[in-house]
Amino acid sequence: MKVKTILVSQPEPKIENSPYFDLQQKQRVKIDFRPFIHVEGVSTKEIRLQKVDLNNYTAIILTSRNAVDHFFRVAEEMRFKVPDTMKYFCQSEAVAFYLQKYVVYRKRKIYVGKRTFSELSPLIKKYKDETFLLPTTDKLKPEVPNILDGLGVNWKQATFYKTVISDLSDLANVSYDILVFFSPSGIDSLFHNFPDFKQNETRIAVFGNTTIKAVENRSLRVDIAAPTPETPSMTMALEKYIQKVNTNKKRI
Repeated sequence: MKVKTILVSQPEPKIENSPYFDLQQKQRVKIDFRPFIHVEGVSTKEIRLQKVDLNNYTAIILTSRNAVDHFFRVAEEMRFKVPDTMKYFCQSEAVAFYLQKYVVYRKRKIYVGKRTFSELSPLIKKYKDETFLLPTTDKLKPEVPNILDGLGVNWKQATFYKTVISDLSDLANVSYDILVFFSPSGIDSLFHNFPDFKQNETRIAVFGNTTIKAVENRSLRVDIAAPTPETPSMTMALEKYIQKVNTNKKRI
């Protein structure tokens, strides 16, 4: 079946040159964006119950832009003035770049990984004498604490924000040719909103092995998977699939 409509389970990109917009124009398909999950901040009262005193930490480990936002939100709400001596360990360049929203680069000690948390770990290991705080979500990947424990550093994890399922009830009577997911939480949201969901002819596109596993655990079919060596991004995987099915001629 040809692809005419796609629903991406994320917010609409804010940049004009998003590859999704290029894909929409080039392949003449309609792409809608709707976050299946959203983030809500944890109250300072809940954070104090986790026995977190920001004065006790000399370094912050930041794995996402959400972590950046909520660390500085909590610091402000707790009236904690972040010292100039604070060290920041950012999982990727994107996170480090986003950090500039709150701090002046040239006045701070910022250490940047390449992309994955394991690639950041050698930088953390170099500073074993620091006391690290990991402000994170309630859906933290288990590999992160495993890696930190293995490094033998003094660190503490604290939940600063939570992943919450979005209300999708207005989509009950809407159908799409492809649904695109990026996390197991997105799959959970699908079934929370639509417990009787049947895949039928709907194609499912997923990013990452954990998301693939979540789809398969629900007895659903994965039609499009990324990243792969040939299609490292979701838009590339979608384009390859659309080109295949939309140009396929019926066999006689």
